[in-house]
Amino acid sequence: MRVGMNRRQAFGGFALTFGAVSFGLTTQARAAVLGWAPTALTAEQARALDAAAELIVPATDTPGARAAGVPQFVDRTIGGWCDPAQAALLRSGLDRLDTDARAAGGAAFADLAPAQQGAILAGYEATGSAQRLFFSTLRDLVTTGYFTSKPGATLALRYDPVPGAYHGCVPLKTIGRAWAT
Repeated sequence: MRVGMNRRQAFGGFALTFGAVSFGLTTQARAAVLGWAPTALTAEQARALDAAAELIVPATDTPGARAAGVPQFVDRTIGGWCDPAQAALLRSGLDRLDTDARAAGGAAFADLAPAQQGAILAGYEATGSAQRLFFSTLRDLVTTGYFTSKPGATLALRYDPVPGAYHGCVPLKTIGRAWAT
């Protein structure tokens, strides 16, 4: 029986150790603190909101919900605009999101892989219960927050300022006929 180790075994052990350390660092990075301080939500609710908002409006060739500040918008909306019943629905829905994520994946919603997160949200959309009401309300707030943000309004949508630029004293020849309504 050989007591020593060959290069393959040593490299395999190194790779396994490096993978375990990397997994731990990746998990820590995902569990990192938000870049903003929630005012109407707990830190865990805000993390779940941040992950869900990014799934609803992901970053593509335009910024996603996170880059547009949508989670902060939703947090401010819950704290200052929603009626108490709607705020309670959103808070309890975010708590339920974490509870369901822990049951399905063994971790908080924000710490799951995007595919697992998407499956949970798809399940909410398919049900006819309070989770569906929560998800539709959250989706409405996220899309409203995104398309009223500067990146959403100027990069994702075609921005057309109305009434447009003013050019005074333009000769009638360059304009053509006048408009009539």
